[in-house]
Amino acid sequence: MSDLELLRRYEPVVRYTNGEMFFPCTVDEYLAQCHLWMADQERQATLLAQPGELTTDRLATYRTVPREHRLYLQYVDAPLNAIAYQRWLQRPDHPVLPNPNRLQRVGLMTRIFDGIFYLALLVRGRVPGGTAAAAQIKYAAGQREAPRRVYYGRVVRDGGYIILHYLFFFAMNDWRSSFHGVNDHESDWEQIFIYLSDEGDAPPQPRWVAFASHDFSGDDLRRRWDDPEVERVGETHPVIYAGAGSHASYFTRGEYLMQTEPQALRSIANFGGAIDRLWTKSLRQGTPLNLETGLRGLLSIPFVDYARGDGPSIGPQQA
Repeated sequence: MSDLELLRRYEPVVRYTNGEMFFPCTVDEYLAQCHLWMADQERQATLLAQPGELTTDRLATYRTVPREHRLYLQYVDAPLNAIAYQRWLQRPDHPVLPNPNRLQRVGLMTRIFDGIFYLALLVRGRVPGGTAAAAQIKYAAGQREAPRRVYYGRVVRDGGYIILHYLFFFAMNDWRSSFHGVNDHESDWEQIFIYLSDEGDAPPQPRWVAFASHDFSGDDLRRRWDDPEVERVGETHPVIYAGAGSHASYFTRGEYLMQTEPQALRSIANFGGAIDRLWTKSLRQGTPLNLETGLRGLLSIPFVDYARGDGPSIGPQQA
């Protein structure tokens, strides 16, 4: 089989959560709608390219920048203001996540910290969700002109394996504003791998799958091809359950609890760690206090990655 035939034979099916607004698109259509800026260390920005001028080839020409400068892309011209954002929320086709029960699973203190985290946006004069809303309007307009779902793929041969690498590009990650997640950011890459054993003249055989996912590492990122958790369509197309807004990949549908420690509160947990060390090392007490672990658990804010699979599905044999 050729590389393209292998990629098509095993291309995945992705199931999204009801309410998802951003789906895999091409890098070219994203770049065509972006500004390219160069900023110095004082954050003074110089415009290098306007929407309609930027392509992957042109972007590749910016191989070096002056010292203490950086390049960045800007997809959203400006966030929606409060009035425009409310109008956007009230549009008839606006999807709503059923039962966003994130804070029902945690204690009162954690809920208070979450409220402070949300109010901090208002104090800084930012409309929570204003950027994501503006991105959705821009993305939807582009999809009306060229409605298609895209993945990128490559094939790597190494160590007796044929590795199928699938990449998905998104114009926006709206996990925070649309699904109560950690953050929002423009542009997002996600990826999965399928490992086939190289059987020489015989057809290669699928052995492993690995998905990129938040807070997971090691064994949690991969499964054997014959693992019961690996759902397949038509025997050769593994199913991905994508996190709502985050686009992280999961083997099974569900709601995955994550915890993030705010930077401003890390010094408190670090102080608890210092007391732990004083107690066990300097005072040589046998029973550890575990203050640092307890404080980190208390001060961390929970977030749920909703991978329900009850929304649109894309891929082979999907409507």
